[in-house]
Amino acid sequence: MLTIEHVTKTFGSFTAVDNLNLQIPEREMFGLLGANGAGKTTTFRMILGLLSLTDGNIRWKGQPVNYSISEKIGYLPEERGLYPKVRVSDQLVYLARLKGMRKKDAEKELITWLERFGITDYKNKKVEELSKGNQQKIQFISAVLHKPELLILDEPFSGLDPVNVELLKEAVISLKNSGVSIVFSSHRMEHVEELCENLCILQKGKPVVQGNLKDIKRSFGKKNITVHSDDDLSFLKTHEGVVKWKETNDGIRLQVANEPVSQDIFQALQGKGFIRKFELEEPSLHDIFIEKVGAVYE
Repeated sequence: MLTIEHVTKTFGSFTAVDNLNLQIPEREMFGLLGANGAGKTTTFRMILGLLSLTDGNIRWKGQPVNYSISEKIGYLPEERGLYPKVRVSDQLVYLARLKGMRKKDAEKELITWLERFGITDYKNKKVEELSKGNQQKIQFISAVLHKPELLILDEPFSGLDPVNVELLKEAVISLKNSGVSIVFSSHRMEHVEELCENLCILQKGKPVVQGNLKDIKRSFGKKNITVHSDDDLSFLKTHEGVVKWKETNDGIRLQVANEPVSQDIFQALQGKGFIRKFELEEPSLHDIFIEKVGAVYE
């Protein structure tokens, strides 16, 4: 696994990461989340060996993280870094060779990925000639072409349309299933919920939420209720235990303090008109994220 022990990174008087401890399981997708400036990218750069640690240790399978194991790591940065005037095939093979891959193997693997994404026609095009979505696919291929054991994805779906999001998602899941360990960061909480079993939310370089996603949701306490009805349900705004209220096209959506409140609301709806739907749900990761770091995020 990837082990981060008591890691701190300071820049002068500013502390970007503060005594961070994480254990990221092997062969799993782990979510590292946080508002802008929370310390995610700094943590990624320390894992990659691009930034030195002020204090602490980072180890991959028991080995210190340094350039000696860099060929085992793939990185898709949030800021894209392809050479715009260089042909796709030339730069991807070049980048793979920097990671220790033989030219012939890199060329073969490149064809496989281009076919998978349906972009074989772009092999000999310059990157600047491609759309932003196809540039993103090429950037992703550059991170995985050398077959890394550990893959770091920073906002991998940024700038993609829904069809290409699903295409890239399938590729990421396939890599995880083949044994690649993945650290994943995104501001799209629904993607994190779909892909990650365990996660950590950072605020000012420290974890404010950490653990298994299902356990985090259960321990949050608050629940969401969806009610579909054509009748006026505004009387529930002031019901005891209602934390948030939102009107929808079909009725209302509530957040309540705990599960017993949902039973009270269910009883309060009796005789108030025809209820087409009453659904109790765990809070979404978006709800939890906003509550924990909302002031900073907004």
